[in-house]
Amino acid sequence: MQQSADFPSKVAWTLSDGRAGNVRQAQALAEALGLTPREWVLAARAPWRWVAPRRLPAARQAFGADFAGALAHPPALAIGCGRQAALATRLLHCAGTRVVQILDPRIAPRHWDLVIAPEHDRLHGANVIALLGSLNPVDDLWLARARSEHPAIGQLPRPLTTVLVGGASAHGAFDQASVDALLDGVAVAQRRDGGSVLVTTSRRTPDAAVARLRTLATALPGLLWTGPGDGPNPYAGLLAWADRIICTADSVNMLSEACATNVAVFVSGAERLGGRPRQFVEALLARGRVRPFVDSLPAFPVTPLRETARVAAEVRARLGL
Repeated sequence: MQQSADFPSKVAWTLSDGRAGNVRQAQALAEALGLTPREWVLAARAPWRWVAPRRLPAARQAFGADFAGALAHPPALAIGCGRQAALATRLLHCAGTRVVQILDPRIAPRHWDLVIAPEHDRLHGANVIALLGSLNPVDDLWLARARSEHPAIGQLPRPLTTVLVGGASAHGAFDQASVDALLDGVAVAQRRDGGSVLVTTSRRTPDAAVARLRTLATALPGLLWTGPGDGPNPYAGLLAWADRIICTADSVNMLSEACATNVAVFVSGAERLGGRPRQFVEALLARGRVRPFVDSLPAFPVTPLRETARVAAEVRARLGL
């Protein structure tokens, strides 16, 4: 592997379109490799953004002058996540960088040194590493650090039931009926088991669902976080302190992080989900890592889903890092 000035300092470029899930996956892999991420948030200009990661003439200018200039001094290793970043990692590959692309780039994997894609994408190739779910930073050290950073959550009455609420996606509806079924089940479980309910939403959660959650939060002990107006984001603490987790089926990233903890995970709304995300949920059900949520939360033995460490070890071996 040709070394650049960055590699001895243990720096890897991470590239994405700035979407939280894409940023998180690229940074999680860099950190699992023992490298410090230097983050690039890129937005390709027209016409390149329409066809990325396919290359058009003058593609070096697709992301503006700063990135075009940086290509003259490429790093030894770059990690991209998402289709827009895939064009940037292709350009870096041509500049001599070893590149790892996360998520199916929708063109032949041969344009990158390695491509990491979820099993449910069914991407195959000699340089493809498949994983169950998505890359994330959740491991025992991450959970311990989150508990120390959010000690107040650990003082709430137990059991602590964390509820991760997503929203509608291209593969599934998130209508009022699904919201009502989830929240009614949560209320039944809390009245039966006691303890606290810790709820967080995503940017895709509909306003009507947020309003319903606020009504629920006034009736049940615990906390609700729907955005900066509710204070600092407690998400890491909600995962780290949970005694059990309920997660809506729509988000591969949230489910992957929930399943990387050491507690039972229950999935809500899988029956309304289709396509590749449904295949991911079915794989988790088949492995016994999750169970469907109705209104009961029985304890069951779990093995944490820790794909990031496995994938990082394979990347390290294949690239000789």
